[in-house]
Amino acid sequence: MSDQELQPLAPRRKTRQILVGKVPVGGDAPISVQSMTKTDTRDVEATVNQIYGYANAGCEIVRVSVPTKKAGEVFHEICDRSPIPVVADIHFDYRLALVAADGGAACLRINPGNIGGQDRVRAVVDKAGSLGIPIRIGVNGGSLEKDLLEKFGTATPEAMVESALRHIEVLEREGFRDIKISLKASDVIRTVQAYRLLAKQVDYPFHLGITEAGTPFGGTIRSSVGMGILLAEGLGDTIRVSLTGDGEDECRVGHEMLRALALRSGGFRMVSCPSCGRVQIDLNRVANEIEEGLKAINHENITYAVMGCVVNGPGEAKDADLGVAGGAGEGLIYRKGELIRKVKEEDLVPAFLEEARKVKAEADAAKA
Repeated sequence: MSDQELQPLAPRRKTRQILVGKVPVGGDAPISVQSMTKTDTRDVEATVNQIYGYANAGCEIVRVSVPTKKAGEVFHEICDRSPIPVVADIHFDYRLALVAADGGAACLRINPGNIGGQDRVRAVVDKAGSLGIPIRIGVNGGSLEKDLLEKFGTATPEAMVESALRHIEVLEREGFRDIKISLKASDVIRTVQAYRLLAKQVDYPFHLGITEAGTPFGGTIRSSVGMGILLAEGLGDTIRVSLTGDGEDECRVGHEMLRALALRSGGFRMVSCPSCGRVQIDLNRVANEIEEGLKAINHENITYAVMGCVVNGPGEAKDADLGVAGGAGEGLIYRKGELIRKVKEEDLVPAFLEEARKVKAEADAAKA
């Protein structure tokens, strides 16, 4: 069965829809992939360059921290030059939220409860409302209010939900409902339970994530398990894979997660076998070099297979749009189930990428 024929495991939770710049979030909009810059925001060039790298890797909304007055002063330059909508990440100082809103923020990420009294919340809400900017309420299990920690003893899912409802009530008191919500903890179970609980009580769109998920290895696993559970249940409208590492990898993992659950199409899917004693080519090298080469070919909804031997290889390769099955120091390249080339191992990667470029050129010609 092709990726296009797969169907999500559960219907999407019905939410109200907001606009982050030109990107719709919630309702029936596609689930968007987000990341956050890791540069010093005061360094405009480095920040903008990083955003472009993220966008090329599939990022659709980017969050930028605005922690100081100086960062606020240059924030408008980043928004002006960014190819994708920019969310301003604000903590404590409501004045930075006002500056970021005037500077072109497509969304404000705040906790209404930590920016001061209702008069300060009202100032931010009035500014956001006048400019059509939504607000993301970000609840983090590691920074809950002290009274909630005392009440629940620790950052339980129930405590996280109560915090979110408290922040929501602060905004709703001002008549503001252009909201999305995140409920992140650093472990999968609390995060899943918190989102499930809140989903029963509000219809605002959710931004999913496992906060401080970890290094690329552990963080990818925790993010995939936690968000995978929620996405499979129909929860989630935007996602961020939080990794201690390259933000571009966050975006690629996010898109792969959504494609695996039939929630997004586009890009390519590569199937490769884990290798075993039957393999007679350097499969690790071939698979990694092919995957890296495919990143430079801008293609959509294509499945590639890189298989190591003649047991499962021909079948998997035939099922793919383009596939290779390894042999004794050689490989057979299949296109749509038909054998098209037999090449030596040293020629496998360039030959495969050559055929991939032909697939791309033919797809472009068919669209023209």
